[in-house]
Amino acid sequence: MSDETDKVPVEKLVRVYLKMNATLTEMRHAYEAQEKALKEKMATVKGALLEHCKTHSVDSVRTGEGLFYRTVKRDYWTSDWDSMRKFIVEHKVPELLHERIHQTNMKQFLEEHPDLLPPGLNVDSEYTITVRRK
Repeated sequence: MSDETDKVPVEKLVRVYLKMNATLTEMRHAYEAQEKALKEKMATVKGALLEHCKTHSVDSVRTGEGLFYRTVKRDYWTSDWDSMRKFIVEHKVPELLHERIHQTNMKQFLEEHPDLLPPGLNVDSEYTITVRRK
């Protein structure tokens, strides 16, 4: 920190921070409301374009303003993780899973087993500041 910042009382820094945070929150709420309204309008337009494709039995249309096309979007999930894990192991297809470490569970595991460190595990730590109202 600079010498100038050290001269500002911490009480004032907290007050200023909270005021900036409140302004940021107001801005975020205003933006989210505008974004939601615009996305609803866009969904209506997309619905009309999708209906055009369905009505005319086409998958794409080129206009003077641009091209639009429809595709099939699929999402996959399971309601039976035990069976899914067995299937993945049985068929040797671990690539069906998304590789990611559960942050809270890893933290808890390392706290409970400080002498065990999974190979290849990387940790990035930094101090952060949290400011709360009185």
